[in-house]
Amino acid sequence: MEGYQRIQEKLDIKILILFILRRLPGTVEPETLCDLALGGDHVGYFEYAECLAELVDSGHVTQTRAGYEITEKGDRNCEIVESSLPYTIRSRLEKKLSPLAASMRRRAMIETSHEQDKDGGYRVKLRLSDGLGEIASLRLLCGGENQAIKLEENFRASAELYYNKIMEILLTDEREL
Repeated sequence: MEGYQRIQEKLDIKILILFILRRLPGTVEPETLCDLALGGDHVGYFEYAECLAELVDSGHVTQTRAGYEITEKGDRNCEIVESSLPYTIRSRLEKKLSPLAASMRRRAMIETSHEQDKDGGYRVKLRLSDGLGEIASLRLLCGGENQAIKLEENFRASAELYYNKIMEILLTDEREL
């Protein structure tokens, strides 16, 4: 197959893993990282798993309950050596990673939570940030948990739209309403 390149050296597999993590903001779920690393059939699963464990042991990658994240050490080292990955692999991964990175950045800017208060109602917290700081925060009282969950889902799906609508309403002169 034209353009097909399989990575067999452990060092190259480690660089591939760091390359992926370096381009994604925040913690990457184990399944997502595995799918990205194995996606082009460039690496075998067992080699991938072994290299990932070694990267964690060496302090290049941190592992949490939520997934994996590149460390400062991993970022610094990857920056130096990532150009050794074949161009075709790098370019294919860049195309795959770009929309995922954008989605992860957006998800990180939207926070939602709910809790039951002592009166039996539910309080929902909705927050939106712009990457530099919080730009909107809203607390609402709901009649039940299902309603709270629905508010969270809708806010996560269209937070920017709700922010714009609230701003539009608040900036409209009362006489225009």
